[in-house]
Amino acid sequence: MHDIKAIRENPDAFDAALARRGLSGVSSEVLALDADRRAKIAAAEVAKAEQNKASKLVGAAKAKGDEAEFERLRALVAEKKAEIARLTDGAKDEDAKLIDMLARIPNLPAADVPDGKDEDENVEIKRWGNVPSYDFDPKEHYDITAVSKAMDFETGAKISGARFVVLKGAVARIHRALSQFMLDTHVDENGLTEINTPVIVKDEAMYGTDKLPKFGEDSYQTTNGWWLIPTSEVPLTYSVANDILDEAALPIRMTAHSLCFRSEAGSAGRDTSGMLRQHQFEKVEMVSITHPDASDAEQKRMLACAEGILEKLGVPYRTVALCTGDIGFGARRTFDIEAWLPGQNTYREISSVSTTGDFQARRMNARFKPADGGKPEFVHTLNGSGLAVGRCLIAVLENGQNADGSVTLPDVLAPYLGGKLTLTVEGVLA
Repeated sequence: MHDIKAIRENPDAFDAALARRGLSGVSSEVLALDADRRAKIAAAEVAKAEQNKASKLVGAAKAKGDEAEFERLRALVAEKKAEIARLTDGAKDEDAKLIDMLARIPNLPAADVPDGKDEDENVEIKRWGNVPSYDFDPKEHYDITAVSKAMDFETGAKISGARFVVLKGAVARIHRALSQFMLDTHVDENGLTEINTPVIVKDEAMYGTDKLPKFGEDSYQTTNGWWLIPTSEVPLTYSVANDILDEAALPIRMTAHSLCFRSEAGSAGRDTSGMLRQHQFEKVEMVSITHPDASDAEQKRMLACAEGILEKLGVPYRTVALCTGDIGFGARRTFDIEAWLPGQNTYREISSVSTTGDFQARRMNARFKPADGGKPEFVHTLNGSGLAVGRCLIAVLENGQNADGSVTLPDVLAPYLGGKLTLTVEGVLA
């Protein structure tokens, strides 16, 4: 949500920032609606003053026996009462329209976000690890001999439809091991607090975290109006909604492993093979609630946390700064981490780490009380994947594949797999 005061004070800067996203300026439309709303409020206040003045004179006219003046004043009071109701209702309607308009305008990009039209103009800022070379043609995850029977898309489709999968045996255990490894690393080494959240949330939680109204079609809604979460960013971030936190409590750093659900309404035909894009998937999410002065540094810290997971797993990756044409609706700045997938011979996104500034905090009224006793201020909120578990599974399997169809697994998973780090061609751990 945008600060209407900031738009009033500098509409040209607001439109210029939207133009960097490739969007037309809307400040004139916003300010026209705002002016109409404020005019109705002001007119209602004038009418209220006139009503109060007439009300005081009614008794005096009655006492004097001036029946004509009494009736005139009483009619004026009734007229002003009706006028106040009409203006107040009109102001409420305009206010609702203004809030809805502001809720549909994306966040403004930070000044250091690179300009660009789409993902082709994102800027690589880091590359880690050596891309492996093979003396055979590496396969995609679902075609690796050790994996193929345990990654069952046919049964997933029979149960739920397209873009669902059933994981079996050792592959299911590796998937679970990855999520446990991520959580333990974030808690024990990165200082995050583990949270177990609901995966069903109310409208307010989706709205407060900028998923509604614009992206309702991308999520699943129950018949009684609840929503299945697209990411645990939603319940983690919304946990501070309507709170006034002590400045000393910041930053609040949280992590959660959860199921996530996305309808993928706008992705027809994209990444339909394998596990890359599923309607149901698991993710270990990171969320930070920070002081505004600390949010940029916090984003870099969160990025390092996500990168560190891949480094421990030995998966090569690159990090890119998303350009203005590719950052998400609520993001002020986003870094994507892309893992190397030998089967596709390319890097693919495995994490996004974003700062929203006070964009979400304004929507959900999340504030902190400054230590010096000043007025409450909006917190800044940040979120990032640490990591997407299914995509991490893909990366580990593809990078560890051997010529005979077996897979060598990363050493850091040994405590979670009973010390067994080979997925044999028969699909068992050894």
